[in-house]
Amino acid sequence: MIPVRVKEIAYDVMMNPVVLLIDEDNLKALPIWVGPFEAHAIAIALQGIRLDRPITHDLLKNICDQLDVRLSMVVINDIKENTYYAELHIWRHDRKMVIDSRPSDAIALALRTETPIYLSEKVAQSFLSIKDLFSDEQNPELKELFDPDHQNDQKKSLH
Repeated sequence: MIPVRVKEIAYDVMMNPVVLLIDEDNLKALPIWVGPFEAHAIAIALQGIRLDRPITHDLLKNICDQLDVRLSMVVINDIKENTYYAELHIWRHDRKMVIDSRPSDAIALALRTETPIYLSEKVAQSFLSIKDLFSDEQNPELKELFDPDHQNDQKKSLH
């Protein structure tokens, strides 16, 4: 399995939200198109925003906490006809369970619980080189997201 992290929610040319998963070396990306509500749930978690009332993924996290269920990992494990599939690997009282999930829901929950996200070897074959994915002409804003100098500038501006 290949560990990944959520880099950003981006938008394609038709303004459809895309979750960008990247490898540990920041060399490869896996774009997964999601719906606007799913993108919103992921963006809230990425930004660390706490809402007054729980949305669905906050509710699921709260249920897991109350039932002493621990999410150990999320695995985006398959792709069929351009649709990705994921699994929630959870533990409760020394019993492991694997639950089918949409990747967007799994990612939103993983971000809220600080749980690692992995790709199966099969799904990792869909990785794209970041260098090839974002040419200057195609989308300079997205390319900027992956530019280490830009990231350092952003970190400096936050302090």
